[in-house]
Amino acid sequence: MDIIVLKPDTSEENIRHILKKLESKGLKTNVSQGTERTIIGVIGDTSKVTEEEEDAIRAITGVENVVRIVKPYKLASRDFKKENTEISVNGTVIGGRKIQVIAGPCAVENRTMMVDIAEKVKAAGATFIRGGAYKPRTSPYSFQGLGEEGLKYLAEASKKTGLPVVTEIMDPRDMDVIMEYTDIIQIGARNMQNFRLLLEVGSVNKPVLLKRGLSSTIKEWLMSAEYIMSRGNHEVMLCERGIRTFETATRNTLDLSAVPLLKQMTHLPVVVDPSHGVGKLDLIAPMAKAAVAAGADALIIEVHTNPEEALSDGEQSLKPGLFAKLMQEMKPVAQAVGREI
Repeated sequence: MDIIVLKPDTSEENIRHILKKLESKGLKTNVSQGTERTIIGVIGDTSKVTEEEEDAIRAITGVENVVRIVKPYKLASRDFKKENTEISVNGTVIGGRKIQVIAGPCAVENRTMMVDIAEKVKAAGATFIRGGAYKPRTSPYSFQGLGEEGLKYLAEASKKTGLPVVTEIMDPRDMDVIMEYTDIIQIGARNMQNFRLLLEVGSVNKPVLLKRGLSSTIKEWLMSAEYIMSRGNHEVMLCERGIRTFETATRNTLDLSAVPLLKQMTHLPVVVDPSHGVGKLDLIAPMAKAAVAAGADALIIEVHTNPEEALSDGEQSLKPGLFAKLMQEMKPVAQAVGREI
């Protein structure tokens, strides 16, 4: 037993009665109120619930059905929630009809650059600003980010433009300072299975953008989302950013088939990062448009005013003019699939 479906007119008293029964078995619960039905998600080892106890729950007034979810990811499953999850960040909704665009440099380098880029991407139509203050790099000698100083520059750019901030956390010890400055916490590809970190972000009240691991299956990715959601934070979005394959012509292989597949498997919003997915400047625009056509709810696009001098990922960063052009080119694609940018 993993889901209890309630009738629309079930009383609060009966709901509390069901929750108390489940909690007495050491199980956790999550109540999800949809447009037509209320669902109680049961979290934990449901094998503790005997058939007789399950039948007793079925007999409670207001219970319509009791369903077992066979998938290992429960809360992230489309079986748990039929409606698409919409995540509101300062009034901007990810997962609705409008496709949101998160833009900015790979790394925060200085105050002037950060504010300048934020103003330019907002003018082009971006709805979020992104930048890394803590940078996970393959080489320990590469630029590792400005830390809290970089977060302050992001906050200033946000204040000037009104764009909410997306930035990455790498270490649970940075949670307090990250919480102070960001609106969406990003978990990078290298940390997708850092379960201690996932549990930490699952315990806070901030939306989480979970990037797919370099060589992770979709099931593993959804299980990582489940780690976050199991702690109570259900505002999770999944970001496809390319996976490692035998192909070397691009930085990664952008798996756009994951977008419609995830739409079948989960109710969580799906984001696509074409910049990391291809790693080549001239491929970002066509892959961004393809992501829109595939059903992405949001895009992450790297933008830098001077990519040649960027301290991180300059080769895959669009200049503001090219970004503005791409924003216009994506509009008819979005319209063709019943969306808007």
